[in-house]
Amino acid sequence: MANLNSSSETTSNEPAHCGSKPKKIAIGIAPLGFISIGIVPMGIITIGVVPMGVVSLGVVAMGVINASIVGMGIFSAGITTMGIKVWSPTTPTVLEQTENERSLELNNIFAYPSKSEAEQEAKKMGCIGVHKMGKLWMPCATHGTSE
Repeated sequence: MANLNSSSETTSNEPAHCGSKPKKIAIGIAPLGFISIGIVPMGIITIGVVPMGVVSLGVVAMGVINASIVGMGIFSAGITTMGIKVWSPTTPTVLEQTENERSLELNNIFAYPSKSEAEQEAKKMGCIGVHKMGKLWMPCATHGTSE
């Protein structure tokens, strides 16, 4: 029968993990250190597949500053980013967003700037009521009732 109360000595050569004290530099499957490189690194500067820390570089990064495929944090740079400040190849600039909204308003033939214009169009279309769509008004009480 094994003694359940026996303790094993840990050496400083073993990789750091969630239950151990962080090292200055840790490399491994689940390294925990100030600078961590690995599969699930956690620390101040992390580089890996799922890094979590102040500065995270990896496939799924979560931290204050991220550069990754999927980044979540305060500052994120990558393909799919979520945070306060984000950069992604697909993120439109504020100017582009404003221009897109303006062109949508100008090109939408069933949205009107005033409620009365939408009500007049609703009568022409043979439907009842109007509804608000952003800053514009649309004929008919709901979408899809213009028939």
